[in-house]
Amino acid sequence: MANIEQHRAVLQELNRNFVRSVDEANVAWFDANLAADFLNTTPDGSLIDRKAFLAQIGRGSTDKNIREHDVMIRILGDFAIIHARTTYMNPDGTQGSGRYTDDWQFRDGRWQCVSAHYTRA
Repeated sequence: MANIEQHRAVLQELNRNFVRSVDEANVAWFDANLAADFLNTTPDGSLIDRKAFLAQIGRGSTDKNIREHDVMIRILGDFAIIHARTTYMNPDGTQGSGRYTDDWQFRDGRWQCVSAHYTRA
């Protein structure tokens, strides 16, 4: 593995692209970066697998202009946890916010997202 700062830079870029890809309904990006055993906890508390998550992304979000803030990346060997806050525009034009935690594992020579959890504030 490369040094920790190189990994941090890669994870920062992956995090930016994760949020951007939700905003843009970019299924191809997620297909390339989610682990085969990826699981996602949705804001309503349900747990969905990779296939269901990709389908959800493909339908697009009703929230727009999603942005990440206060990103904290914790690298623990071949595992990383990313905590952050989001802001977005609700369909009615009001501002919304939430928090997420994404878990990444270094597998097969690259970082892959193994789980995600999002909650609305």
